[in-house]
Amino acid sequence: MIESLADEYPEAAPYIQKAVDEHGEDWVLENYYEQLYPLGQVMTMPEKEELPFYDADEHDTMTEEERVEMYQAWAEYREYLRTATKPGE
Repeated sequence: MIESLADEYPEAAPYIQKAVDEHGEDWVLENYYEQLYPLGQVMTMPEKEELPFYDADEHDTMTEEERVEMYQAWAEYREYLRTATKPGE
């Protein structure tokens, strides 16, 4: 399963396999953008659709715009926590 992924993404495959081993394939698919995909900052990560256990009929993906929006919202939230301010203050 992960062998083909390891050929294309040798750095990322062990992290994905560990998450599958610990939590299962469904968890990985449900939490991919929050838990694994951010590793793309330090290594090349596959798109969710490239995972060998991804099924387009059963699982959703986020568009690039949706991911950018989500990560920007997280950054704003962390900044509010860091500065102890509320949005708009």
